[in-house]
Amino acid sequence: MAPDSSNPSQKKHRPILEYGPLILFFITNYFAGIMWGTGVLVIATVIALSLSWIWDRKIPMMALFGGIAVAFFGGLTIFFNDPVFIKIKPTVISLLIAAVLAGGQLIGRNPLKAMLSSQLQLSSVGWQQVTWIWVVMFVVSAIANEIAWRTLSDDGWVTFKAFGLTGISMLFALMTIPIMKKHGNLG
Repeated sequence: MAPDSSNPSQKKHRPILEYGPLILFFITNYFAGIMWGTGVLVIATVIALSLSWIWDRKIPMMALFGGIAVAFFGGLTIFFNDPVFIKIKPTVISLLIAAVLAGGQLIGRNPLKAMLSSQLQLSSVGWQQVTWIWVVMFVVSAIANEIAWRTLSDDGWVTFKAFGLTGISMLFALMTIPIMKKHGNLG
């Protein structure tokens, strides 16, 4: 049974599940370094996905995809004792998502619409515009992450990961609001 999206308890715990692992990664890195932070990130992500299943009886596709990526790149980081793997995760994942979204658009499919149409109603033009904005956002995020991990200290990169990438996402989300108002159910 699908969860009731109007259920206030589900809305209340969603930010904790989405941002809790990142916040714990940031805090643990501050006190114990990036390797411990990565271990905490992997464990906290598994716990967050498990809680999502227990509370909602579902795990959102993007959260599951992100969790698998965290476990994979975090596992490589810990196994090889090299933080480069966790640092390149945002680049690899952002470029992969951008390629899937752009590829879908080019072949006449819209993966974003397939994932979000139950929560957001947009015209075809609206979906195309929002999708291209997301493609650009993921490419910008990948480029910014490449610059950050290559030029910043571990602590600097973790701060960028926690706040810089989140800021980029929020900026691009704000850019989609006029499109959603014009072409969707926010008008």
